[in-house]
Amino acid sequence: MASLIVSLAQYWIWAGLGVSFVFLAWGVDRVEPSARGAYTFRPLVIPGIVLLWPLVLWRWWQLETGRDVPHARHQPPIPAHRRVWLLLALVIPAILITGVMIRQDRDALAAAPVQLSEPVQ
Repeated sequence: MASLIVSLAQYWIWAGLGVSFVFLAWGVDRVEPSARGAYTFRPLVIPGIVLLWPLVLWRWWQLETGRDVPHARHQPPIPAHRRVWLLLALVIPAILITGVMIRQDRDALAAAPVQLSEPVQ
């Protein structure tokens, strides 16, 4: 079972590398006009394309066939986003501070080390 999972992961990565090569060579300029001539960022997006290559192919197909609403990708955030950002800005530090405050003392819980076997000489 593990070898099957590893084989599937290898096929996924190889397919992703192929899609990233084709997309970055020909597709990115067609999909995103602001990417024309910007060659420095392309190696930076390879890991994302390798992992999300089915989504990249689907979006590329949608944009090429005109099935996508042209200006929908560049809409400003909806008003609910501001409330969510504010909530996250308050909740995340609160969680971290709470975790630091209630953490247990590691030295009180640590047991003395036990030698499991004789040292090999």
